Amino acid sequence: MVTEEEVLKAPKECNDPEIPVNIVDLGLVYGIEVSGGKVLVKMTLTAPGCPMHSVISEDAKNKVERIEDVEKAEVEIVWEPLWTPERMSPEAKKKLGMS
Repeated sequence: MVTEEEVLKAPKECNDPEIPVNIVDLGLVYGIEVSGGKVLVKMTLTAPGCPMHSVISEDAKNKVERIEDVEKAEVEIVWEPLWTPERMSPEAKKKLGMS
């Protein structure tokens, strides 16, 4: 059975094309729901209207679907709460010179 912890590792391989940090450490992943072999990832973007939204969400979806026992993945873009730099991990802040 797939766990949320397993699923959370997959988007760590996805970077925002404009920021050299993965979407998990950026704080873009807001939640993961696992129901059998189906996975829903709720995430946001650094800014509404981000032109790379489809590239980022499709990359995350593809990475999650590579996990053994995942039959189907869906990525839902949400806008509440709005993303702020405070959501970033300490590692991401350090990489971007913000710590």
